[in-house]
Amino acid sequence: MIHITFDRNEDGTIDSFTMTGHADSGPHGQDLVCAGASAVSFGTVNAVAEICGTEMEVEMNDNGGFLRCRVPDKLDRDTYEKVQLLLEGMLVSMKTMEDQYSRFICIES
Repeated sequence: MIHITFDRNEDGTIDSFTMTGHADSGPHGQDLVCAGASAVSFGTVNAVAEICGTEMEVEMNDNGGFLRCRVPDKLDRDTYEKVQLLLEGMLVSMKTMEDQYSRFICIES
């Protein structure tokens, strides 16, 4: 199962997210839940870089099964708000997958 945890600051904004595990919803290379979660998470990180002009702090396992991304400190207000909007959009997308595939993906926010 894929577990995704969104960690929030005291003001409710997203500080980081961590994805662990494997969906195992299909054979390797045909796992649609894994592909969907990967596409949404990496798409969000790439959108933050492209749209906001900032790189998230990224840790990942070369073999898959682990991704942690953290919002960098000291962003200007406009950039921070854009990053937050993209991350909240990611959360909505992941929850949509969880609604359909709760045996394979679990979200905590």
